[in-house]
Amino acid sequence: MNTSSMSIQASLPHDIALKIASSLQVADLCSLGSCSQFWWELCGSDYIWESLCRERWPALSLEIEESSSYDNQTHEEWRVFYIRKHNEVAGKAAGLIEFVDRCLAFESIEVGHYLKAVRELDSMQFGFEDVQTFFLKSKHNVLLNLIGLHYCIIWLGLPGECVMEVLSNCNISQRQVRVQWWKLGRWFYGFRLRDELHTRTVSLEDLATGKEEEVLGVLHRGAVHEVIRVQISAAKPAYTSWSFQSAQDPN
Repeated sequence: MNTSSMSIQASLPHDIALKIASSLQVADLCSLGSCSQFWWELCGSDYIWESLCRERWPALSLEIEESSSYDNQTHEEWRVFYIRKHNEVAGKAAGLIEFVDRCLAFESIEVGHYLKAVRELDSMQFGFEDVQTFFLKSKHNVLLNLIGLHYCIIWLGLPGECVMEVLSNCNISQRQVRVQWWKLGRWFYGFRLRDELHTRTVSLEDLATGKEEEVLGVLHRGAVHEVIRVQISAAKPAYTSWSFQSAQDPN
């Protein structure tokens, strides 16, 4: 480190330096911590990492293990916990992604499997940042994006604007899904008409902003009451946004 940098560090009040470090994202915080011994110690502050842990996993009761692979200094324990928890969440996310990929062997997923994936996110106590990190990414299938979006809006109760901002930043807001649902045919003079097939092609943006509440409602309720089957797939260019027809057999 040059003399100028050392001079700046020496003249920088500790509380100001701590405030600077506290405003950074994890990746930037780690980069700053690698600059010097001064920043390494400051960026490992228990104050910073406890805040990061509680912000990312607000539902968790955080318990720091007495033993760790790092030195048993208090300021390191929250950082060690964060790393361990992140790796644990990454492993769970990988397992769920693999499950969804298996369900997509025929390019579509039944609503029962879809809702199971959404409920798994809740049981694993995923926070918004976890969903952003592992599901709302352009490298993933749009149905994985949809599962993350559904969980954030319905289960976490996040405003659509927050989710929409992430979708836009990841360039996935215009991705489209095709949702089909079959409803029992109506009775007409003692005869039951053919089952009704509804097909809707919607973008992730439409779902996040509430423009397609009916479709999100169908996805959330699943196959109940008069809806006997729901199937989700990635949209193809040839599909129109809405269609309805009679269907004799949903299978």
